Amino acid sequence: MATDKILIERNGPVTTVIINRPKSKNALDNEAAHGLADALKAFELDDEARVTVLTGAGGAFCAGADLKELGGGTDYFPWAGSDGGPLRAPLSKPVIAAVEGHACAGGLGVALFCDIRIVDETAVFGVFSRRWGVPMSDGTTVRLPRIIGQGRAMDMLLTGRAVGADEAIAIGLATRKVARGTTRAAAEKLAAEIAGFPPIAMTSDRQSAYESFDRDQASAIRREMELSLAARRQESQKGAARFASGEGRHGSFERK
Repeated sequence: MATDKILIERNGPVTTVIINRPKSKNALDNEAAHGLADALKAFELDDEARVTVLTGAGGAFCAGADLKELGGGTDYFPWAGSDGGPLRAPLSKPVIAAVEGHACAGGLGVALFCDIRIVDETAVFGVFSRRWGVPMSDGTTVRLPRIIGQGRAMDMLLTGRAVGADEAIAIGLATRKVARGTTRAAAEKLAAEIAGFPPIAMTSDRQSAYESFDRDQASAIRREMELSLAARRQESQKGAARFASGEGRHGSFERK
């Protein structure tokens, strides 16, 4: 679905997806939600794209579903629970959120869909839809407890209170805090660094971490071993040879 409500910018292996409804604090109406799903699917299918950055225009991340559209009688489709939803399941490649301003209600769900959340001092997370009787249908009730723990998740889910950047860092909801107005630049820099790593090992480790939630420890470790085979066969010996030749000396991650 072509729409100017979702913008896509590409820079080598890094794709940046921008929710572009700044007058609505980047709330997603149905058109924008479908556009976001299409953008993420296009990234997933692009063999040249390694990492995507997800952000919002105009100093806000995403204020959730467009309640004006909902209040006008148009129902929204579940972003995680429906087959075509943008937040249905983790992608096979990393997603980094660059969060400034509000990431609330469904916007919190969008942030939780990402692997890493980079914030500045303006970032605010919260289930603000609690006061309007709008339930979560974006994966928040599943992903939030896994990221910050059941007790803290219940506090956010039941009270709808705002969580600022510093508290988000403290409880593990946000990953890194950067200078005001620099989240996108920081996220794109990090994305480029991640994209430079041997991809098979990186993506298999990521997949193992996600799949472990659905397995007991023994089966999760077996699955980790299974997922590691391709990288061991295709990347590990070459990487070990580079290390032996002097790359990585003194802990450096820079390629020579």
